[in-house]
Amino acid sequence: MKNLKTLALIALVAFSTTISAQTKNVDLSKSTITWVGKKVTGQHEGTIKLKAGAFFFKNDKLTRGNFTVDMTSIQVTDLKAGEGKEKLEGHLKADDFFGTDKFATSSIAFKSVTPKANGVYTVVGDLTIKGIIKPITFDITVKGNTATAKLTIDRTKYDIKYGSGSFFDNLGDKVIADNFDLTVSLQF
Repeated sequence: MKNLKTLALIALVAFSTTISAQTKNVDLSKSTITWVGKKVTGQHEGTIKLKAGAFFFKNDKLTRGNFTVDMTSIQVTDLKAGEGKEKLEGHLKADDFFGTDKFATSSIAFKSVTPKANGVYTVVGDLTIKGIIKPITFDITVKGNTATAKLTIDRTKYDIKYGSGSFFDNLGDKVIADNFDLTVSLQF
């Protein structure tokens, strides 16, 4: 009888844990990632598509997340066809930048999530670009079935040094900023 009570208690705890833990997959068709890259003479902006993503919640609190980005989907949105759009997209996909033939995806895995304010969390995660994994910290806001975040990424940490004034001299007005910005808007 004692073993039966213990087994029932274990089953109840397991059932309670299952109910309080929840995985929410990102709706890829309704989610967006926009990027901005700056240079001395201006900036370019565009989009990139999410390939997969999920948030993990426990007791309605964000605990983890894992996301994969399709690097082959890089689009430039501030130029039109014939204005250099195709050339810039090709260059961003080339080995000088993201090398999408070899590294078709990038990813981020949340390592820790700390509540900061109402619906705002500080995330520490591992960001992988071009097969290089580096830590990243950012804030994410979760409201209902949406999440938003802004990330600033130092591309040189991922061996993307083309046009970097930190690595090359005499670039003049051809210098490209080491940091690029991502604005992420997810629905799940």
